[in-house]
Amino acid sequence: MQITISGHHVEVTDSIREYVTEKLARIKRHFEQVIQVTVILQVDKLAQKAEATVQVNGATLFAEDTRENLYAAIDGLVDKLDRQIARHKEKTLGH
Repeated sequence: MQITISGHHVEVTDSIREYVTEKLARIKRHFEQVIQVTVILQVDKLAQKAEATVQVNGATLFAEDTRENLYAAIDGLVDKLDRQIARHKEKTLGH
């Protein structure tokens, strides 16, 4: 799984990079066929946003979350991606 992390108006520090990588490992546990993950972190005046595009075999999944805290936005983002991955896995196993 290749992970690309970038930031808009925010410097992506080693601790943020490590936190995102650790959280995205949960997705890898549920579905082995994850090819690439692109994460973009943005900071506006009061809102902090995390968005991700995940490429898996047969689909491209997208999710975003906006919160007041960047770490909370990352947590919400991973929760949304986790649900999408589970739904995609059920569809592929059903066929």
